[in-house]
Amino acid sequence: MSSLTDIEKRYFEKLFGMPSGYVLDFSDQTYGEFFKRFNIDIHGRKYQTYGTSKAKKMRSFWEQEPDQLVGKALSEMLASYEADCELNDREVQTTVLQKAKSIVSRLAGKQEEITPVRTADEFLSQEYSVPNIQKLPIETLAIPIVEHRLAEARKALGAEAYLSVIFLCGSILEAVLLGAAQKAPDRFNRAKACPKSSDGKPKQFHAWSLAQLIDVACETDLLKPDVKKFSHGLRDFRNYIHPYEQMVSGFSPDEHTAKLCFQVLKAALASVAGARK
Repeated sequence: MSSLTDIEKRYFEKLFGMPSGYVLDFSDQTYGEFFKRFNIDIHGRKYQTYGTSKAKKMRSFWEQEPDQLVGKALSEMLASYEADCELNDREVQTTVLQKAKSIVSRLAGKQEEITPVRTADEFLSQEYSVPNIQKLPIETLAIPIVEHRLAEARKALGAEAYLSVIFLCGSILEAVLLGAAQKAPDRFNRAKACPKSSDGKPKQFHAWSLAQLIDVACETDLLKPDVKKFSHGLRDFRNYIHPYEQMVSGFSPDEHTAKLCFQVLKAALASVAGARK
């Protein structure tokens, strides 16, 4: 049972829009996938104490699981909230967000660290250039494919094909992080965020999700924390390759969203190639 107080729960209820019965913009499928990363079957009977809505399952999860697990899940969900707000150019509720972060730190048993919220515009203002693709930890045969997709992403951006930009950027990011894992298997498999199979052993890299690759890449200092945050936003939007997911969320990318996703990719490539200080 977590030690979340009623007052603390209200911060998360407010941020995640839970009074409506929903949690952020999760569909039933993406909600289940999110918690699966923590080996939680959120749609199981165990979490239907108060009902079957996503918000009610969340409240049950808070009551039944320990601080460390609740803290991990809430930390990841806050990152999704923050990236989603900024990628969609919505106002971030800074005071509530920072309070929620301090609660997560308490649950995790860490000293509270308050850092300024970096906005999407601040991230876009940074100068990142695509590094020499030869320096990326990917298979030689994959290099021309990555180069072609980068060129196609640029063309798509100029043609205002914003959804295509997001899909291309997501696919390149996943390929490069997978390549990085395959080049340094011990480093990735020793990470705390490394996904495990039912026997407790690290999963084969091809079975890792993009979210897991992003988390471990950040833990191993391959990606900077700001890139991790926005990479999760890109990853969420990449999932809208399924039309019904896009229909449920009402997601409609614009030029700002596409440019930010391309910026995330450039920053990630620079980090992986060792070109970013």
